Amino acid sequence: MAANGNQLCHRGRFDCVTKNSPRRLPIGAEVCGDNETSFRVWAPNAQRIEVALEASAEPDVERTFHPLDAEENGYFSGILPTGAGSFYRFRLNGDQHLHPDPASRAQPGGPHRASQVIDPRSFRWNDDAWPGVQLPGQVVYEMHVGTFTRAGTWAAAAEKLPELARAGISVVEMMPIADFAGEFGWGYDGVDLFAPCRLYGKPDDLRGFINSAHSLGIGVLLDVVYNHLGPEGNYLSVFSDDYFSDRYETEWGEALNFDGPRSDSVREFFLSNARYWIEEFHFDGFRFDATQSIFDRSPKHILAQLSEVARAAAGKREVVLLAENEPQDARIVRPEAEGGYGFDGLWNDDLHHTALVALSGRRHAYYTDYRGTPQEFISAVKHGFLYQGQHYRWQEKRRGYPARGISAAAFVAFLENHDQLANSSTGERVRLTSSPGRYRALSALLILAAWTPMLFQGQEFGATSPFLYFADLAGDLGQKVRAGRAKFLTQFPPFATPEVQAQLADPGARATFDRSKLDWNEHGKFPQLSALYRSLINLRRDDPIFSRRERGPIDGAVLGAQAFVLRFFDSLGEDDRLLVVNLGPGLVLEVAPEPLLAPPRHDESWETLWSSEMPKYGGPGAVPVETATGWEIPAEAAVALRPGSRLLETNV
Repeated sequence: MAANGNQLCHRGRFDCVTKNSPRRLPIGAEVCGDNETSFRVWAPNAQRIEVALEASAEPDVERTFHPLDAEENGYFSGILPTGAGSFYRFRLNGDQHLHPDPASRAQPGGPHRASQVIDPRSFRWNDDAWPGVQLPGQVVYEMHVGTFTRAGTWAAAAEKLPELARAGISVVEMMPIADFAGEFGWGYDGVDLFAPCRLYGKPDDLRGFINSAHSLGIGVLLDVVYNHLGPEGNYLSVFSDDYFSDRYETEWGEALNFDGPRSDSVREFFLSNARYWIEEFHFDGFRFDATQSIFDRSPKHILAQLSEVARAAAGKREVVLLAENEPQDARIVRPEAEGGYGFDGLWNDDLHHTALVALSGRRHAYYTDYRGTPQEFISAVKHGFLYQGQHYRWQEKRRGYPARGISAAAFVAFLENHDQLANSSTGERVRLTSSPGRYRALSALLILAAWTPMLFQGQEFGATSPFLYFADLAGDLGQKVRAGRAKFLTQFPPFATPEVQAQLADPGARATFDRSKLDWNEHGKFPQLSALYRSLINLRRDDPIFSRRERGPIDGAVLGAQAFVLRFFDSLGEDDRLLVVNLGPGLVLEVAPEPLLAPPRHDESWETLWSSEMPKYGGPGAVPVETATGWEIPAEAAVALRPGSRLLETNV
């Protein structure tokens, strides 16, 4: 790709920017000199385009019009005498209507108002030594900026980063921030994909958040939505009829055109977007939303190309690419040489679903095909996805793809995320739907297994604030969202009753958004939960077996109706670890014909390394699990064991 005949800079720096070679990216407004800005837009729907320079982002202001030069393939470009902070819109074919830049770097007045010229070079970074992020060994933390603090800004969120660092969080996964219509929302209805949402602060505030995170050793991923755009404030079709495709359908709106007529420029738009976030904001990678709805029959899938572009944009820094994929297409994390897209990880809904069944006992809707049994947990630890091509009753078809040979770290595991909390009538936190002991036990499994664990904001200190679905959409759109949300929840029989339906939170109400904000006054209110997660994360980080980025073999065995054991093997066979998990009543094994319970040496026993029964986590007190006559496994508990003292007597 080239702009104005000049090769684009892929180095993640701006030393290639001069008046003779003004373009860092092929689209948008870029400062290229003192009081000079290069404008370039793809608009094959237009015969001529003018830039309207405006005095402010307000609707009725003075403006001057400046024509752009037509290029081949529907592009228009030019350099105008204006600098950073300027406001502008485009006028097509002399029409009276003005439109914001599809690649706007800022929308201070929202998606319907003027775009603003931003100069990223004015921010002073101090993260030159930051190496980036690799997925193995990380603890991920999903964050919604608007509800993470009461202020709901990047600046306020940055103040909490030291708390996350102390908790052991190593990667923040930021929910989408592309500017959207309204005063609050989840972010998945973004329409200005290059414009950091005005509601959370200025672009440099986002840079400051990431700069601060890196100084604390925390990486930052961005959740990006490349499968659809929001329903309000989306002006792409004004510039080109080819941004969207009628050959495919999504659940949320028109599918994007990655393989049809003029799709080269559409691909360029999204590839440039990925480069932009990494080069100009130093993001450490992405989480790609609903990749099953990113349709592409090209010889090289857009996801594979995005993987290449993101890594090239990062230069020497490592980046992490995660995907949400409802059908669990494991090919996404396979190398391109094996027919994959070269991603690093996939969200594991299977693990979440079986955990929620075990925690709550509910098996409605998409939880129907899970039982929450010990074998399901063992299989998830060993194989990642539970469904890898078997028949799935809920969807009446096969689910999943073979995942053999994929690293355990590639599976992102969680007990909570934004979707699953909101997919209830109250947005209630998981720990409030289960017994404390069972929740502690599965938290231990979540953190200590070889997959990549992810916490949802506030989970690390026991937040009680719900997380509800909220979207500030006006008029008919708002009514359709309310009706659609209520209908969606009817798949869960308890939520389909008239009483529950009448009490559902209104997604368009400001109160729904405000209720979803974290209450940081609760930080320290539940010290046992804070201690639980902090100690588990420390154990994962510091223990010589649990901390290994390339884990050794793991095996598991069912010990009872609700109990199982996992064995983490040391490569030398001398320092294995056991994790015993019991989600039911106390279990006494007077006979234990299970080889995984045998210590590495015949003259050793197992000793407790960590137990969820410790009083500092809210337990009644830890006692030895292996006794002289058998095993006594406490109820609703998890215990990690290591080889201990030599036995005084043996039968050998």
